[in-house]
Amino acid sequence: MILLKESDVRTVLSMPDLIAAMESALSAYSSGEVRQPLRTVLEVGTSAFFGVMPAFIPGSGALAAKLVTVFPTNADAGLPTHLATIVLLDASTGELLGVMDGRYITEARTAAVSAVSTKLLAPAGAGVLGIIGSGVQARSHLDALSHVRRLREVRVWSPTAAHREAFAREMQPVSAAPIRPVDSAREAAAGADLLVLATSSREPVVESGWVADGAHVCAVGACRPDQREMDTGLVCRARVFVDSRIGALAEAGDIVIPIREGAFDPGGIAGELGELIAGRAIGRTSPSDVTVFKSLGMAVEDTAAAHLAYARATERGLGRGICL
Repeated sequence: MILLKESDVRTVLSMPDLIAAMESALSAYSSGEVRQPLRTVLEVGTSAFFGVMPAFIPGSGALAAKLVTVFPTNADAGLPTHLATIVLLDASTGELLGVMDGRYITEARTAAVSAVSTKLLAPAGAGVLGIIGSGVQARSHLDALSHVRRLREVRVWSPTAAHREAFAREMQPVSAAPIRPVDSAREAAAGADLLVLATSSREPVVESGWVADGAHVCAVGACRPDQREMDTGLVCRARVFVDSRIGALAEAGDIVIPIREGAFDPGGIAGELGELIAGRAIGRTSPSDVTVFKSLGMAVEDTAAAHLAYARATERGLGRGICL
């Protein structure tokens, strides 16, 4: 078996390749070709989580599981709040093929899936991007969305001024569009035709009234049933798409809470991204539609990315061989 460090994974996985791999994985999932249970989440203390996410993709023979932790207090120690390890297995024997860092895969595949949603749902001329949040997901989303839309302007807001200013300063050299830190979430959202919500907030960070007609929203930050980034009005106003209906109805507070309030019906989910890819769901019905992609992240995405990373790494002789 081989061990792949984050630097190895970064070397072999480009964003365009990940976008293509995620499109294929999402289609396979929504076509019923993937075996994937709902992830198991174990609470650790009062604010941390440990998740186990296995998946099998028969078409490619990819079999893997991600072990992921979310420890919000890591930020105080200068550590990533989200950490992950992926184990890749031989689907014919169960033999361990590789162990690899999953932190970067989680970061990059999440943004790649949002890019797929943007490709399918955002207006063709969308180019004004508002980002609420300034962490790793905000950075990876700027990269990913620039591959599917020509960005003309980027606005970023997060609660700490130094963080949003650092985002603009550090990301400007890799962005073709000017990046401007702004003073409020409302200013980031106003008039934007693309909006990324990538925060750790447990309460809404954007209100429906701030979001322009025709905008596309990628909501990626809230991953538990008691967390949300969008207010109920925005969810009810939009055509809502998800990566997995089963996952969204169990884990996505942005959807679960409006259902609990009696404001949103589960049947109001317009489709899974994989259904859109396969032509089994309808995307926009008019230029004024607000579309929302509520992302939770799925094991099939990690498995597809890990399978690709392993194949590329072995071709190039990367990674360290280990005997157990």
